[in-house]
Amino acid sequence: MLTLTEVETLARAAHAGQTDKAGRPYAEHLQAVAEGVRARGGDAEQIAAAWLHDAVEDDALSERWLSEAALSGRTKDIVRALTKRSGESPQEYAGRILATEGALLVKEADLAHNADPARLAVLDPATRARLTAKYARMRALLGLREPA
Repeated sequence: MLTLTEVETLARAAHAGQTDKAGRPYAEHLQAVAEGVRARGGDAEQIAAAWLHDAVEDDALSERWLSEAALSGRTKDIVRALTKRSGESPQEYAGRILATEGALLVKEADLAHNADPARLAVLDPATRARLTAKYARMRALLGLREPA
């Protein structure tokens, strides 16, 4: 089985050169989500999934890689649950997350970082408003409280 350090190294390499909407290195987002999972009491499988949560969706790693990776079945299931599929509605996506043990905590940490006011503040007003509404809608679909 891959260690968390190995998973982190793989995720950082897979997303090397990618930036987020604010122009920051994408690995910063992955680290923040992993730290958010840890802070919320997540276990090693959830932390590993946090590092990999966007890898298949962003084509940084393939589904085949995930299938063959030395990761627990639970970690793979969480990554698959968090991978948005083409043409999928937000309701379908939320339903899959809710049906996958351990995935909600990882998505909660992901949404918390995505909706961080400091991250959103650097975006243009239209993008900031669109993303704020998108994240609030997903939180509602998942039954998560708005952050304090």
